[in-house]
Amino acid sequence: MGFPGTWMTESESVVYRVVPKCACSTIGQIMYYSDHGEFFDGDIHDSKDRLHKWAQDGSQKLIEDNVLAHKSYAFTCVRNPYTRVLSSFFDKICGIQRNGRRYRGNLVPLLIQKYGIEVGDPDNGFEFDQVQSFRRFLLFARDTIRWRRPMDPDIHWSAMSGHVSTFIANGGRYDNIIWTEKFNEGMQQVLDAVETPHEVALKDIPRFNESEGHGPKRAHPVEDYFDDLSMHLIYEIFKQDFDLFKYDFENPSNKMPIGEIDLDEVHAKLGD
Repeated sequence: MGFPGTWMTESESVVYRVVPKCACSTIGQIMYYSDHGEFFDGDIHDSKDRLHKWAQDGSQKLIEDNVLAHKSYAFTCVRNPYTRVLSSFFDKICGIQRNGRRYRGNLVPLLIQKYGIEVGDPDNGFEFDQVQSFRRFLLFARDTIRWRRPMDPDIHWSAMSGHVSTFIANGGRYDNIIWTEKFNEGMQQVLDAVETPHEVALKDIPRFNESEGHGPKRAHPVEDYFDDLSMHLIYEIFKQDFDLFKYDFENPSNKMPIGEIDLDEVHAKLGD
């Protein structure tokens, strides 16, 4: 199975396991800059060289050899499950993608038909009942994760622990797991632990939010989207994410972590 979703700098200064919707565009650009002294021109997900990715055939052996020998500092980044799944909904379900089309072609029409979801459109300023549609989307997300119907779960709303675990299960070990909510603090720990060809001053790094601006803006506070049923579904889907990455399930309005991540616990529980 190898190390899907794993990126590594060409200099092999650092290894990163991508978790979708967790600052991955910014992290990828920081890695690229740390090697080359410039940012990739475009969405870092579209780069085909100058950054090793498991999806590139020429990178796989280099990544595998590095990770199995733990030659480089390895890390990943996680995010509050409540804000992550909301972000996925507004970006992937409601938003128009970089190619000018809806995400995954027939996915949105399927959701409109089977789940009664509305998504709005740019012509009417994305006017629709966001709370009702999001709660219906959660039913769909649960169905994909629990029963793989009407399709397999998408990487953008499947549990973070599932992404994080493949790296461990196939022989890797993390040196750090950072929080999106304390990004500068966590990313500075990573940069302090590695030697890079070009120095990175985090305070000068822009945020590369590639999903911003092509869909509706969230109209309500996070907690307004989650009633008792929604919270039950969230817990069913993301219980392990809350537990391992120390987020507050009881209070959707608190996006900040409430404890320290125990790396030994993460490796023990996700290494099966």
